[in-house]
Amino acid sequence: MNGHKNWTHWNVSLWLNNDEGMYRLMRQCIRMTNNRDEAATRMMGHLPTETPDGAKYSKTSVKAAMVGLGGAR
Repeated sequence: MNGHKNWTHWNVSLWLNNDEGMYRLMRQCIRMTNNRDEAATRMMGHLPTETPDGAKYSKTSVKAAMVGLGGAR
């Protein structure tokens, strides 16, 4: 799972970081808040309930996907 705590976190990260539109939205949420917790809350308002593979989007999985992106703390 490439360093992720579980399959869900890995799958959510895969979709958010490899879909250009989702990635841009995630970066925009981070820039607007400069805080992963607040950025994940904003991001959740734009996401469906699960990834195309069936992993549930949750605040913790979205926050995990943001690790390593500039500006997020």
